[in-house]
Formats: sequence, structure tokens, C-alpha cells
Amino acid sequence: MSEDQDILHSLVQELRRGTIILGVLSQLSEAQYGYSLVTILQEKGISVEAGTLYPLLRRLEKQGLLDSEWDTNEARPRKYYIISQTGKDIYRQLYHEWKDMMTSLEGLVDDKGDSGNGSD
Repeated sequence: MSEDQDILHSLVQELRRGTIILGVLSQLSEAQYGYSLVTILQEKGISVEAGTLYPLLRRLEKQGLLDSEWDTNEARPRKYYIISQTGKDIYRQLYHEWKDMMTSLEGLVDDKGDSGNGSD
């Protein structure tokens, strides 16, 4: 990988970090376990590794944004996560912040993507 590709990859990862939180919270109005959530996100165009998702789920639970419950009825126990009331409130606020940022950015960036400063 070239140095430019390394830089781009790193910057894309930074952009994705915040949006993954928004994506995860948006999909937990019904209880999901980790792998089912990975699958749902992938089907909707958000690729996230299990090694990224599981620590994120634990952190969001610790912050009070998610509730969880173990299902031990299957051969393999699964921990299901669902958004808490606090999580719903935070999600709504986060969503509006994201929308505002997107609107602001659309006014700044060139939609062609071929100009570094938004002016031709």
C-alpha cells in the first residue's frame, strides 16, 4: 500500500468511528446479538468487524445507552442488546447533530470530490 493509500485508509477509519455508533444505535430498537447486528449492518452497507463491534457494545452498555440480557436457551448462550431509554434520547440528539454537520459540510465541500479546497 502506498503512503497516500495508508493516509486515506486512516482518515476513512476516523470518519467511520463516529458513524458506526450512530448506525449501531439505530438498529437496536429490537434486541440483537453481536453477530446478528454485524449482519444487519453489512446488509445496509456498513461493514464493521466483530472485534470493533463487541467492545463498542460493551462501552455503550456501560454508558447506559444499551441494556442487555443473556439468552441461555440455545446450545450457545448469546447476549442480546437493546437500546435503553437513555440511549433513545442520546440517539435522537446524536442523529440531529449528525444531520446538522452533514448540512454544514455540504455547504463546504465540492460534490465532485476532485478539488481539495471546494473552489475551482
